[in-house]
Order: sequence, then structure tokens, then C-alpha cells
Amino acid sequence: MTFAFGSRSVSAVAGVAALAASLLVAPAAQAHSSDDHGGHRAASLTPRTQFTLAPDGSSGASADGEGIPNIDSVKSTIRTYYGDTGDGIADPKRSPYITEMDRIVQREERGLTTAYRHAVRRGEKPALVFDADDTTLWTYDMEAGAMKFVYDPALQDQWVQGQKFPATPAMVDFVNTAAKIGFTIFGLTGRNDDQKAATVANLKKVGYTAFSSDRFYTKWTGTGSSQQPDYITCATSSCTTVEYKALTRKHIESQGYDIVENWGDQWSDLQGGYADRAIKLPNPTYYLPSPDLPGVHEPRLAPRTHFTMLPDGSSGRKPDGDGIPNIDSVKATIRIYYGDTGNGIADEDRSPYIAQLDKIIDRTSGSVLQQCRQESWRHRNPAVVLDADDTTLWTYDMEAGAMNFVYDPALQDQWVQAEKFPATPGMVTFVNAAEQAGCTIIGLTGRNSGQKAATLGNLAAVGYGGFTAANYYTKTAGDNRSTIAYKSQTRKHIESRAGGGYDIVANFGDQYSDLIGGYADRTIKLPNPTYYLP
Repeated sequence: MTFAFGSRSVSAVAGVAALAASLLVAPAAQAHSSDDHGGHRAASLTPRTQFTLAPDGSSGASADGEGIPNIDSVKSTIRTYYGDTGDGIADPKRSPYITEMDRIVQREERGLTTAYRHAVRRGEKPALVFDADDTTLWTYDMEAGAMKFVYDPALQDQWVQGQKFPATPAMVDFVNTAAKIGFTIFGLTGRNDDQKAATVANLKKVGYTAFSSDRFYTKWTGTGSSQQPDYITCATSSCTTVEYKALTRKHIESQGYDIVENWGDQWSDLQGGYADRAIKLPNPTYYLPSPDLPGVHEPRLAPRTHFTMLPDGSSGRKPDGDGIPNIDSVKATIRIYYGDTGNGIADEDRSPYIAQLDKIIDRTSGSVLQQCRQESWRHRNPAVVLDADDTTLWTYDMEAGAMNFVYDPALQDQWVQAEKFPATPGMVTFVNAAEQAGCTIIGLTGRNSGQKAATLGNLAAVGYGGFTAANYYTKTAGDNRSTIAYKSQTRKHIESRAGGGYDIVANFGDQYSDLIGGYADRTIKLPNPTYYLP
């Protein structure tokens, strides 16, 4: 990756892709081509768009970082889906999300009266059960705007107690209509007893008329009178979400009610039975997993595992929220891929990421080193060009541990100036071997000129030889070129007489924008699902 200090804007973060297969080694056209892009076949340098993603993150155990949906691309797709223009606020009137909600609600409204009459004929009391967050109350502005997709329970409680949530689109009219038909309305949420009064008040505030405290179930805190009810018996000392919700529905039905429909935005809201029908609402902004009840198998109530996602976020224009990779599942997958046990720190010794890098280096080093030797012997001035971040210096601990995948340019600069980055696994040995084989080592990064000295110091500190100030290119203040223009034009300069007349035998980078534009004999793509710089 390469980025200039302060240049990673929301629009840049928004365009995302999951990169291409485990390694991309694409032969470039000859240097000094008259083509603006050095004759490079750009079609071979495109991010992947098809993904298989297990909801629990276990897909990260595969040594295939390009097969993980890039987290910046996921965020961009989610923003598009909610009509968020970049400020973390959903469009309250028009968006693909609202279109999808309208379709779901209209579909269910058509059968309400018939379902009610059937239940009455059976001698039952027809009821509907609704979750709170993102089923009746809409949390997007908190999740995206206030939390940046990093859950904060203290901030969540402030929003709850402040009754700050708008209604989930289309749901007020649906719930109120159902109540007028005759359905008894129940609320069933994972919010705790201390948040019950504020939640019921928030529902009333935004227009719901049928929710009442005596028919609104919240989870016990274990403090004072807020204790686990007798009707919930759990398999372990700590109840799962499915145990809590399914057994609460069982309790409701034991009182003579027939739960005709159970509405929720999480699969764990719906699993476990005790409802005639389960209505799943879309929500790619978080994932709350839970084992199903012992012995219960409900394959229909399970997340998708196959996704199509374009790198620019435009897939979010489709009204299909469950077709967007869930951001929590993506984070879990990335952590497993880097051997991160949950503290935001990558395993420095063993992980699927390291295994993949080892394969890439083993696969490419022989031909690159051979060309370095041959061209050096022939006095053709061979060179290897390398990006900085996540090509020679490893930023995972900053991106995940310090930033929680929310880019902070000031914090990035602190890490740069303090020379805190370890080496990208395997790259020190390779780069030093390339220098010994006769290639000049050239750095080309989007870091700015004020970060050049610290970057060179960091590279030397972790063991790289060969990088020099004369052959280390950083972006100057006021340079507004795109990454592709800046880097390809710099490589063209490097191969020109004014730039040293080098032949770039290999160009290494973790972003496609590091590689597109030609002026290198071959491009070597390193995996990086933690951010995307188009």
C-alpha cells in the first residue's frame, strides 16, 4: 500500500476491492512504450469480485488474502446501500435499503389479515414479535456515523438512553396496522433491563403505538431484581442469544398466543423456532452470531456465504443487504488470516498471511534474482521498485490494533515518525538478495516527503539494505495526481536517462494502484484485505 499523509479521504476509502488470486505476477510491456500506460495490460491487474465468506471468519484460515472482501470496499458498498454520502448518515427517504425494506413490508402486509383470521379460527391469540435494533429502531447513524463500525457499548447506551434512534423504514406503519387488525405486539430485544424504559419511550416517540412495557422483553443484567427468568433454562451458565430469544417466544406461546411472525435483522433473532414464520430484515453493518438450540437444525436460517462485490462500492446500489459481506464477518476473517487472536496484533511467526507471502516470494524470487544477475553482468542497470506500506513495512498492527480499521492520518504519522513498523514477512531477505544479485533497490511510496527520513530509518532498522535517499521516492506537497499517475510516471522517470536509465525488472506492491500503468518487466501483487487505495 502507499498513501500520502492526510490523503486517505472517505471517497478513497469508499472504493474497494478484494484483490486477485493468491499471487498476481503479470508481465508488463517493454519500458518506454509510447502508450500512456507503458503498454501494460491493465485487465490483468483487476481486483476479484467473487467471494466465499464463512460468517464465523473461518475462511481466513485459507492462505488467500485476495479472496477476502477488502474491508474498505465493504464499507463503501454498505454506504452506497444506505444512501450514505460519506458522513455516516443514512438517507432517510431514498436508498436501496429503503427500497428493500418497502418490498419486504409490502409483501408481508398482504397476508396479515388472512393470517390473523386463521389463528383466531384455531382458538389462538395471534401475535407478532419484533426485535428492536434495525428491526423497529434504525441504528445506522450510530453504527456508521458515531462508531465508524467499531462497536462501543458506552456510546450505544448514550444513544439508547437519549432515545436518539429513528424508526426503521416502513416499520411504524406495518406494526401499527398489525395492531389495528388485532395482533398482539411483543418486543424482544438483546438490550438489557436498564435500557427497557428508554427503548419503549423511543418506540413511542417515533410513532409506534402498540408496544408496552409489559409486552416488551429485555435481557436481565444479573443485578438486583434484574435476574434470569424461570422460563429460560440454558445449556450453559451464560445463555446464548438463541436460547434467550427462542425460550422467551416459547414462554409467550405458553400463554395462549400464536406467534404468527417473528421479525429480526439477525439470524440469531429468528433461530430456535416458536413462530409460524421468520421474517429476516437486511443488515450488513454488524453480525451477532449464536449457536442454535441443541438438536435444532435450521439451514434456511443461515447467512449467505457467496458474494459478488465490485471494488468501487457500486454493488450497494442493489436492494439486497444480505448480499453484502457483513462487516463483522469480514473483520473476523481478516483477523484469522493474520493470526490476530483479537487484540489487533498479527502473529509474527505463523499465519495464513505469512504462508501466502512465503509462496509468493518462493514463486517469484528465482526469476527476479536471475534477471538481476544477467542484466547486471550486461550492464543494463537493473532495478527493483518496491512500495512501502504492506510491501516492505507491515502496517497490520497499526491498522487493526491502533486504528480498528478506521484510518487516522495523524496516528499514521505518529507511527511513521516513530519508525514503529516491522518488516513485511519475508521481504527483507528477498530485497537484500536482489541487491546482492546486482539490482538497484528503489522505493516508491505515497508517503509524503516529510515522512521520507523516518521511512528510510525504519527500513534500515528492520534489516533492509540498499534503500538510499537518492532512490527513494515520496509524494511532495501539492501533488494531486492519482496514485496510478504518480507511480507510473515516476517509474517512467526511473527508466529514463534523467532518472538513472534503469530497467525495472520487477515492481512490488500491495495495491493495484501501485502496479497499474506499466514501466516494469513484471508486477508482483502482495495480498492486503485491510484497506484499498484505488
